[in-house]
Amino acid sequence: MKHKRRSLKSVVLMNMLFSVAAFAAEKPVDADNFYRSRKVMEKEVRFENQYKMKVAGNLVIPKRREEGRKLPAIIVGHPMGAVKEQSATLYARKMAEFGFITLAIDLSFWGGSEGEPRNAVSPDLYAESFSAAADYLRTLPFVEKEKIGVIGICGSGSFAISAAKIDPRLKAIATVSMYDMGQANRNALHKSLTLEQRKKVIAEAALQRDAEFSGGPIKYTGGTVHKLTEKSTPVEIEFFEFYRTSRGEFTPPGASPLTTTHPTLTSNVKFMNFYPFEDLEMISPRPLLFITGTEAHSREFSEDAYKRASEPKELYLVPDAGHVDLYDRVGLIPFEKLNQFFTKYLKQTTAGDHP
Repeated sequence: MKHKRRSLKSVVLMNMLFSVAAFAAEKPVDADNFYRSRKVMEKEVRFENQYKMKVAGNLVIPKRREEGRKLPAIIVGHPMGAVKEQSATLYARKMAEFGFITLAIDLSFWGGSEGEPRNAVSPDLYAESFSAAADYLRTLPFVEKEKIGVIGICGSGSFAISAAKIDPRLKAIATVSMYDMGQANRNALHKSLTLEQRKKVIAEAALQRDAEFSGGPIKYTGGTVHKLTEKSTPVEIEFFEFYRTSRGEFTPPGASPLTTTHPTLTSNVKFMNFYPFEDLEMISPRPLLFITGTEAHSREFSEDAYKRASEPKELYLVPDAGHVDLYDRVGLIPFEKLNQFFTKYLKQTTAGDHP
């Protein structure tokens, strides 16, 4: 009798695991992270940031560009823990089809950009990556250097805002499925992390510094789980089906799939001191567009930033879209809205501009 009960329990457990795995394996029909376009030309580029570290990027240029004509440009930042091949280059290609020069970048310490140890967290250097991209774009003869915008996806939304607060060369800022990485680490989603829990995380990171200083191996934290169980949360499943399946999985040369998306434990606490939405009014009168899904678990961050920002600003809700949906689901991502925004603020002729 006990054997039969154990067998029944095993069957139920296996069915639950199978159901979770099957759910995660369902790729939306409109998911197209690795989208290719015949309407654009691409070039891998590298340029230095202010600290003489190389930043890697994919420069995307419309094929139908008129000879000698300068075009506005858009810098695109990838989700936190991702690389430019995940979401950012898709956005860069799509926006280039609208007639913009675009540059999808790898944040420092990630992908093809320099920085050791790999996967280290440095909000200041992440923001610097956007300013360095502006440095580079402003040297290109076919870029209208006074008309450079930014798209920050997920965590890069907060890094782009951090950069724009002190870099007025970034003329229009759009965020998509934004995460305030400071708030997310201090308080977690919906402010679910207690002060004591936060102190415990900080203490663990401090002890790990001792271990690594003495020659111990680097530890990683957070990121996307590598397998699902019956205890997997909806958020874990959502990220898993993008980062751990063919839908969006990508391991940069020289990296290991075991550490992709995972920041180092000792550096991740740097986010505790990251407050990108403080002094958000500094960006005005440059425009801000916050795009998020009505069903996104991260929606609170876009709504918070929108409340704090000064005009001109807009909060755009994508019906029935979750957080990761706006990484690669071309049927849901409001590319036309982004085109309208950047056309209005980058392509139109304003006082002091020269046609």
